[in-house]
Amino acid sequence: MQEFIYTIKDRDGIHARPAGVLIKAAKGYQSKITIEAHGKTADLKGGIFALMGLGIRCGWEVKVTVEGDDEQVAAVELKELFNQTI
Repeated sequence: MQEFIYTIKDRDGIHARPAGVLIKAAKGYQSKITIEAHGKTADLKGGIFALMGLGIRCGWEVKVTVEGDDEQVAAVELKELFNQTI
């Protein structure tokens, strides 16, 4: 299992565009990928409504957990995508 913590920098938080980018990327991995914020958790492959339902805002810390065969690669690449996207 791989985990990383990320602080949201986009002033709009996780809105439709970055949510779509993250979900599309997550679906490219075999691993289970979850995101947690303020006590709520969503499957990153679960769709845009699952992710946006967390209501993640600028300045919030999120924890991303990756479990599976490609977890190391997925965690590194997703962390980089978070840095580029939100």
